[in-house]
Formats: sequence, C-alpha cells, structure tokens
Amino acid sequence: MTITGLAPTLTPLKQIDQALRDDGFAVVSAETVAKFSNVDLSKLQTLTKYWENLPRDPYLKDGGRYRFRRHASYEIKGDELTLVPHRAHWQSLDYNALHGGIERWFEPIQGELLSNPAWQSVLLGLAHLLNSLKPVNTWFVEAHQFRIDTTDGIGRPTPEGAHRDGVDFVAVFLLGREGIKGGETRIFDTSGSAGLRFTLTQPWSLLLMNDQRMIHESTPIQPLAKYGYRDTLVLTYRSNGFQDSPNRSQQ
Repeated sequence: MTITGLAPTLTPLKQIDQALRDDGFAVVSAETVAKFSNVDLSKLQTLTKYWENLPRDPYLKDGGRYRFRRHASYEIKGDELTLVPHRAHWQSLDYNALHGGIERWFEPIQGELLSNPAWQSVLLGLAHLLNSLKPVNTWFVEAHQFRIDTTDGIGRPTPEGAHRDGVDFVAVFLLGREGIKGGETRIFDTSGSAGLRFTLTQPWSLLLMNDQRMIHESTPIQPLAKYGYRDTLVLTYRSNGFQDSPNRSQQ
C-alpha cells in the first residue's frame, strides 16, 4: 500500500472507462468532474454552502453525534433526471452490518439545491459516463450529503467499517476538509488483499468505484484545534431498482 497522506494518482477523463474496467476504480480531479458534468467548476464550488446546517443523523448505533446528512433519490433515463418521492434509505445487513436492515428516513435535500442546474449536471454527467461501461435503461440513484465533524472529539465517516454499498457504482466527492487530520480513504479489491490508501483534499475531487469489485472505508477524523469537519457527497448508481426493505416490497 502507499503511505498515509499520499495524494492519489489522478485519472484523465478519457481513461476513466478503462480504469474502472481494469482496476475497479478511478480518482478524478475537480476539473475533470466539471468536464464530464459540462459545467464550470466555479458553479460546482457554489454548491458547498448547502452543506451548512445539515440535520444530525439520528440513527447512529454507536451513540455518536458526529454525522449530519440529507438524502434524495432519482431515476435517470438518458437525459431525463426525475426526482422520486422521498423514500427511506435501506441497506441489507449483508452490506451494512451496523445500520442495515432498518429503514432510515433522513431529511430530504433542500429544494434549492435539487433545482440547481450545476447539481443536476453532476448527476446526469456521471450517468452518461457510467452508461459507456454498463448501458442501462434506468439508473436508480441515491444522493447523500454528509458532514462528519469532531463534536465528540473524533468523527467516523464509515462507522460500519470497510464495506460495499450493494449498488453498481459509488461516487464519493470530497467537498471540503476544515481543521482536521485523518479522513484517509482506503479501498480494497474484493478478489484479494490488494489495497490502496490516500487522502482526498481537493474540493470536488472524486473517487469513483465499481461497487461489485471494491470495498471502501474512510478513517476517523480528529480536530487539529478545537473543531473540524469533513464534507462529502456520495452518489450511488444501481441498475436493478432501489434497495428496499423486504417488508416494503411485499406491501
């Protein structure tokens, strides 16, 4: 593995497809994110204000107060982006041993952000990129805004540990790091012990993974002084419907 804190090797836009095929992941600069989203980077950067005042995650089983989030779900068909009625986030225990098996009703993403053209461009741009790898009729997409802070002295971006999400592709955008150490990204190939560790630092840089091939986690954060936080946007793309509680699917 590479040493802690090392900047990741970045994948150019034209090589993202091949990197996902060969390696199961790609790390992409903010400039490249703006390119495949067909939007100015400056417009993406204006979206970070929507990470202020996120509601606290009420479902943390470790009793922590360090995670804040909002959630929304979409269907994407070609160039058509459709926000679906607000729904619970659900994962099976197979993918999330800590918080799986329960319906988690997070507060919805604010309408002002949902209607922002730059936000919509990211979701559509990523769908178009993934269509070249796996052509599908409909992508079922979940969007999660996260803030992990150091209210408890330590914040855990992935309290469930190294995991998969039960989808086709996972996109983790780093929005910002303020006053912290830690928050290192670790990814592992499911077929063996090979792994990589690095720290995303550039706002709007991206880790894009084939979730069927890669396990991922982020290490805890600690404050450099009194307080710090780490903001991320996580988008998951699934081709065979949303993950839903078996009880709901039987209704």
